[in-house]
Formats: sequence, C-alpha cells, structure tokens
Amino acid sequence: MIRWTDAGRERSAVWRSALGVPPPQRVVIADDRMKAATAYRLACEGTALLWRGDFQNARQLLSAMGRRCKPAAPGAGFHRHRQAQSQRARTLGMLLIPYDAGHVVPLPRAPDVREACAEVYGPQAPPGVGQLRELLGLIGAHEWRKKGVYVPALGARVHPHHGVFSPIRGEYIDLVAEAPLPADRLAFDIGTGTGVLAAVLARRGVRHVVATDLEQRAVACAEDNVMRLGLDGRVEIVRADLFPPGRAPLVVCNPPWLPATPISPLDQAVYDPGGRMLRGFLDGLAEHLEPEGEGWLILSDLAEHLGLRSRDELLGSFEHAGLRVAGRRDVAPRHNRARDAADPLHAARAAEVTSLWRLTPSARSPR
Repeated sequence: MIRWTDAGRERSAVWRSALGVPPPQRVVIADDRMKAATAYRLACEGTALLWRGDFQNARQLLSAMGRRCKPAAPGAGFHRHRQAQSQRARTLGMLLIPYDAGHVVPLPRAPDVREACAEVYGPQAPPGVGQLRELLGLIGAHEWRKKGVYVPALGARVHPHHGVFSPIRGEYIDLVAEAPLPADRLAFDIGTGTGVLAAVLARRGVRHVVATDLEQRAVACAEDNVMRLGLDGRVEIVRADLFPPGRAPLVVCNPPWLPATPISPLDQAVYDPGGRMLRGFLDGLAEHLEPEGEGWLILSDLAEHLGLRSRDELLGSFEHAGLRVAGRRDVAPRHNRARDAADPLHAARAAEVTSLWRLTPSARSPR
C-alpha cells in the first residue's frame, strides 16, 4: 500500500509496480501549477508527487524533470554511467498517477490504457497508484507488442512482451542464421526470451527445437511468437533454469552480455550478476551435448572493453568447463549508439564485437 495526506485526511491505495519498486514513504499532491524545478527538487529529496492535474501536462513535467537529470560525462566509465541511470530512474519514478478500478486513469486527457495495463497487471485490478514513468513504458511496450519487430532472418515480425528483451539488434540473430548447422534433428535454445533464435533455427530446417527460459513472462512471449510464426509444431517452449533434460547435437545460448546487477526486469536480458547464466551454461554444456555436437555461445565483448571481464577470464571459463573453441564468427554492431560520440560508453561501444563461439567438449571433458 501507499499512503499520503490529502486536505488533512489520511489516504491509502494499492501500490502498482510491475518492476517491484517499493512505494515511496513521502507523498505530496501535485497539479498543473507545479513548476518543473520544484518537482525535480522534491523528487531528488525523495518526495513523491501524486498528480491531480492534466495527464498530458504530467508527461511534459516528466520530460522537463528528465532534462534536469545529469547523465554521466563521456568517458566517465561504466559504473558512473550506471549510477547516473539509477539516480535518473529513482528521480523520475517519483511522479505518480492514480488509477480507478479497471485500469482507468481518472485524469483529464488521459489515454485509454486498459489493454496495455491488463497485459502486465492482469485483467482485474482495484484502484491504485503507480509511477507515470512505468505507465509510459507499458504503453510503449504495448505498441511494440502490437506492431512487432521485423527480423530479416525470419522474414517476419517478432512481438516482444513487456519485460522481455526486444530483438532489435539484428547482428546476433544473423550469426545464428548463417553459421553452419552441425545437425538438423534437434537443438536446444537456452534463455529463449522472445523465442527469436529458436524460430530462426526452426526456419533453417532444425526439425525440433526445445527452447527454455526461467521467466514466465518470457515463456508466454515465446509461445505467442512461435504460434504466430506457425512453428508451434516444431518449437517446444519449456520453463526451466538453463537446460532441458537430455542431450542435443546443437545447444545455443545468448546470455546477458554484462556481468553486473540489473536494476529492472528488462535489465535481466543485458546484465548477468556475477556472470551466473554464462557460467551455468558453460559448466553444463558438455553433459548436454551429443557426441560431435556443438554449443553456440553468442556473446558481445563489450564487457571486456568496459573492464568488467577480460578475454583471458572468458577463455579460462571455457577451459574450466572442459570446452574447446572449434571456431568463431564475429560481427560488428550496427546500432546507432555505436556511432553516438555523446554516449558515455561510446569508446567501448565503438570497439564492440559480437561473436558466435563454437564450443565442443575437450578431450578430457567427462561425457
């Protein structure tokens, strides 16, 4: 619950947060008369603003507050960049809006957000209060889900759900679409997300793909995409922590690329605390590969350029897991941030290379 005082009376409501953010402890009422400078100061001090004015004015106020948030300077380094991102998220998360029952926002000029909210919060919901920033994210995710992301390797669109990483970086998909298949009978796709790599493998002719993910939202998203693509007879989605039972001649994994702590569910597709998923995949790969099989690890070297992991550490992880490198395919990034000199991490992004590592058990690896 979130609690506040309005006209001398104590109020409370259900707190909504798909991201698991705790409710603020200090709340004041705000409306169209509030200036951006005042709103920003209060938010930085940890005071939340429960909006009672025009919805579109609230959006403008949020943008004005965002312009006051200081980004990390170019070249400041990864950790300062993350600190600036985290501070920005906390500050902008202090602008709150009310909900009536049924996902209705009772503010002038508020859009109809019922469908977008139902996809994340569920079809039934009591009155509540939540972050405007999160609601705008839900609206954007809803539009992405409806429109989808065109994937050239599939010749079709993939529809990401809220909280599931969108396959907008096509270079890693192209690596999987172009690498020679060791077999076409069976493949495992570990950490499938939207299911895009499983779908690519099936479209390439793999007769049965078992795709796993630990997150229920990703399982639902992958099932939806597999159905849309007409591949539900060839791609099986399983909720599992890493591997399904058995062995396969091909095991593919595109883990989070950076060994750091996520600050939201969406971050989990990018940040892997302590490299847990990467280590789990490598340590379990040999026992889930058939003889002469291959494990495909799709991994960016951005962590190396940011000083979060060295190439020697990565190669040492292969050796520790009883794996050898049978080959590697590289591709440079094509996204705009690699060319944005104002990005605090520009130097690392400009040097980034994404690789598909072809891994096989070494001679001494137990089978």
